[in-house]
Amino acid sequence: MDKRFSRMTESGTRLTFVVMLLFAAVTWVQVHWAAGLAELVLVGLLYLYYRQRTKRRAAEIRKYVENLAFSVDDASKHSMVNFPLPMAILRVDTGEIIWCNDYFTQISGKKDTLFETHITDVLHGFDTRWIMEGKTLCPYDVELGEQKYQVYGNMVRSGRNRGSALLATLFWVDITEYSRLRDYVERTRPAVGLIVIDSYEELMKNASEAEKSTLTADIDRYINDWAKPAQGIVRRLQRDRYLFIFEQHSLLEFTAGKFSILETIHQVQNSEGLSATLSIGVGKGECSLQELYQYAALGIDMALSRGGDQAVVKSKTAFEFYGGRSKELEKRTKVKSRVMANALMQLIRDSSQVFLMGHKYSDLDSIGACAGLVAAVRKAGRPAYIIVNDQATSAKELIDRLRKQPQYGDVFISEQDAIVKADASSLCVVCDTTRPDMVEGPDLLEAVQRVAVVDHHRRAAQYIENAAISLHETYASSACELVAELLQYVVNQNDILKVEADAMLAGIFLDTKGFTVKTGVRTFEASAFLRQVGADTVEVRKMLSGGLESSVKKYQIISCAKEQFPGISLSVVEEETPRATASQAADELINASDIKAAFVVYGEKGGSVISARSYGQVNVQMVLEKIGGGGGLTSAGAQFPDKSTDEAAELLVGAIEEYLKENEHKTDN
Repeated sequence: MDKRFSRMTESGTRLTFVVMLLFAAVTWVQVHWAAGLAELVLVGLLYLYYRQRTKRRAAEIRKYVENLAFSVDDASKHSMVNFPLPMAILRVDTGEIIWCNDYFTQISGKKDTLFETHITDVLHGFDTRWIMEGKTLCPYDVELGEQKYQVYGNMVRSGRNRGSALLATLFWVDITEYSRLRDYVERTRPAVGLIVIDSYEELMKNASEAEKSTLTADIDRYINDWAKPAQGIVRRLQRDRYLFIFEQHSLLEFTAGKFSILETIHQVQNSEGLSATLSIGVGKGECSLQELYQYAALGIDMALSRGGDQAVVKSKTAFEFYGGRSKELEKRTKVKSRVMANALMQLIRDSSQVFLMGHKYSDLDSIGACAGLVAAVRKAGRPAYIIVNDQATSAKELIDRLRKQPQYGDVFISEQDAIVKADASSLCVVCDTTRPDMVEGPDLLEAVQRVAVVDHHRRAAQYIENAAISLHETYASSACELVAELLQYVVNQNDILKVEADAMLAGIFLDTKGFTVKTGVRTFEASAFLRQVGADTVEVRKMLSGGLESSVKKYQIISCAKEQFPGISLSVVEEETPRATASQAADELINASDIKAAFVVYGEKGGSVISARSYGQVNVQMVLEKIGGGGGLTSAGAQFPDKSTDEAAELLVGAIEEYLKENEHKTDN
């Protein structure tokens, strides 16, 4: 009973007495004066009990504080009263101040005593949970007036019995000057940037010397005008590369402006109307200048591997991306393809066996690329194995066709079998992805020491590092296109099986949406080569076309679509749906004349998946990267094993809104 009264009459609940008095008054007027009088008497008795208990508690705590203060030494200079730092003691359960010294009273700005004042009345939003968690230092700086403090504290009991109150003793250390110096150091810390004209060769191609000088001068002027407010150092290192050293406070302005130079540099055009584009890599953080330069170089590599025309800021822990809305400009050379083909072939010959795998939930492009490389491995006389999950693939028909071939009797294996077979000289070739968390066999990737990568997607923040060979061309239409181009230099036409040629052509057809998206001269050259070695377009169409059930499901998805934003359609389907069907539905949706991008959200094994398509006016990769997805400019995806379709759709809508807001004043070409 005493505990219930104690809880009712805590200082934090004294508003209860006001409410009780109001109720008594209402009862007196509206019900009966006798009932109202009884209530008033009861409130009075409770208030007297409260006052008596408050005095007793204050005396107990004061006695405890005095014993604690004078137990160390009788000299006043060692007492808590004259402690040289502001100091306060709180009740942890209620947050009320039960004692403080004069220094704390002074910094609080209060003239009256702070006894029984709640700590949040002095410091708005001050949280004492860190003390209850056993920490001795407040995890954030505390502002009190114009001063900043670090707060140290510990927790003790006011008595020996378990029911005694928990007290928190807080010490306040003035760090105003230190905080100012710390902010100054953070703001003036150097950042290193590298700027590359990633369209330099194309800009200067067929240009006269006078035009080259004019273009170079215009680019110099735009870069220097953009960098001038930072008061840094800009120096040209090579004909197409600049070094930019500046202070980190200017980086906040650059990021706030989304690196505006990426847009303004487009005003520089050659006589053929080709605009200049830049790739920018910036290194930041508490590092040496050498480390910052290395971060900037990594940023440049990342920007170029994602198609250029963007800025990448690299710190110790993360990449940040800005720009990247432009379509990729094809600039691979056959010289590079021949060199890479020979290097890959030599790596295969030096290996005891070759494991090939694509991304999770493999498709025609990833399996087709692996099948093409099997031909190269077979030519080198080494055993080849394709890692595949038969329960999670959209290329089941292609895999079945390959398995019927005598050469593929034992080629398709599981990840576990591959790990058992792997040895120190094994090679793993990853096709159609660069993300280690997205490969079909992540454990195998870690087990094998030598890795090669063949991919055409824009690189994500996480990627396979230290690959022996990395053929990563964002300008290619598909991984199958890259593999077909490599095969021209390392095998004879009769070394490629017809079903392998069909597989690679199907992969190209899938990723280009029937040669309508992201196709270049090299795409048609690779397709022509595959036709020469026996690829059959009729067989390709059969692999791409689903059954009646798939067609019905596809049009159900289309019927659920709505224009979520102007020019952007969204279709949400709760039930589980084959990925190939959802992708085909998204492809169909962007065929509408007024739709620039299509997003399909559908269920899969208790989670949800997003499939996105566009014709380049909306960068679907940038949209889905905001929620953990990835892909390319015109085709991207994301998966959420632990989220429902409604939750995934909510995340997606937020990401689209953010993307549109960032690009509301810009137009895509």
